[in-house]
Amino acid sequence: MANRIDPICGMKGSIKAHGHYFCSRHCIEKYEKEHKVEKCEQCADKGTPWYKEKLYIFSLITVLLLVISYLIPQLNGFYSALVEYIKLIWWAVLLGLLIGGIIDYFIPREYISKFLAKDKKRTILYAVGFGFLMSACSHGILAIAIQLHKKGASIPAVVAFLLASPWANLPITILLFSFFGLKAFLLVFSAIVIAIITGLIFQLLDKMNKIEKNKNTVKVDEKFSIGKDIKKRMRNYTFSIKDVYGVLNGSFALAKMIMWWILIGVILAALARSFVPNHIFMQYLGPTFLGLLVTLAFATIMEVCSEGSSVLAFEIFNQTKAFGNSFTFLMAGVATDYTEIGLIWNNIGKKTALWLPVVTVPQILLLGYLFNLLL
Repeated sequence: MANRIDPICGMKGSIKAHGHYFCSRHCIEKYEKEHKVEKCEQCADKGTPWYKEKLYIFSLITVLLLVISYLIPQLNGFYSALVEYIKLIWWAVLLGLLIGGIIDYFIPREYISKFLAKDKKRTILYAVGFGFLMSACSHGILAIAIQLHKKGASIPAVVAFLLASPWANLPITILLFSFFGLKAFLLVFSAIVIAIITGLIFQLLDKMNKIEKNKNTVKVDEKFSIGKDIKKRMRNYTFSIKDVYGVLNGSFALAKMIMWWILIGVILAALARSFVPNHIFMQYLGPTFLGLLVTLAFATIMEVCSEGSSVLAFEIFNQTKAFGNSFTFLMAGVATDYTEIGLIWNNIGKKTALWLPVVTVPQILLLGYLFNLLL
């Protein structure tokens, strides 16, 4: 599995090229551009057949569910809920994908990896900032974080990057605003604060030898300046139709990565709204401390990517008005998900994996309780 990680997007690869496995032709082209290697012609027609693409499969499932629920009167409530969700999020999803395509095409990976190895407080700020600019689902972000670790990024920076990415990146920020309105500011700001605090605590744990040391080394070119590099690129930049294609290609690659998760989340949220009585939400996921704990447990075992979880978090808020529970569901899904803990355990270290929920869960529960109390 580790040998099949796409070196560009961090997802599991299936197309072999240039000594690596890639998830798509798009990532192969980015690798060739970044490493200035010859184009892999024999890889052009390889890849996952369209009928095996999760995006197409779940799009077809969604259409079928819409048709069936429209035709069967007993399922009309599910149809109405599903249509309502689609109307609510379509613009946010498209805008997020467009922004993700722009980031994918115009922002070099060197900007993200340059400053993440230094043992300084500003390294955490860099990691959180770069996490904000990433455009991938939480599982893809985890794989990218592990790759950054292998390239020499410090463990505190990797943890801060991981926490900031799923709930503070630009595409998800837009999606959250479509759901929660101005309250989304609190979600994004709180995610950033928790990422910074956790990163700083992990730096302290690192100094106390309570977590693993990164044995990978990385050479950082101190003379490299992002500001100067941007100015150089702008001087030599001329707009062309190739740029439009590059952005759209990046947006489509991102869509194949995250859209099927969004569809899963929309379907699950519509099912919850249609078939789960409101009193069940209030009894078990209401604005109480017990409700927070139940939400925390639910998020821990819920295997849904960040984009899908955002839809479920809104449904929790829609049913209970417990904003703190929605926040807890979002953040705890990153901090306590058993898949992510397991991957960190195997790839970074068991101490780091164990400290992650120990450090983050109290912060999440505290903020969740305060949100329920004040909002």
